[in-house]
Amino acid sequence: MDEMVRRAMAAYFRSGWIDQPANTSSVRTHNKKEYVVLENVRGVLAVYRIKNDGFLKRLKRWPAEIED
Repeated sequence: MDEMVRRAMAAYFRSGWIDQPANTSSVRTHNKKEYVVLENVRGVLAVYRIKNDGFLKRLKRWPAEIED
C-alpha cells in the first residue's frame, strides 16, 4: 500500500469515521495536483490533497474528475 494512502487512512480513522476504505483507494493526479481518494463499495469516503510539503489536507469539495 502506498505510504500516502496509509497516512490518509490513519487520518480518516482519527477523525472518528468508521466505514472501512477498500483496497481500491489510491493516489490520483488532476491538474498537476495529487490527491488521495479513499473509497469503498458505497463510493468516495474522503479525499485528501497532498500539499507541497508532504502534509495531507482533507477536502470538503473536490474535483469530480478524480472520482473515476
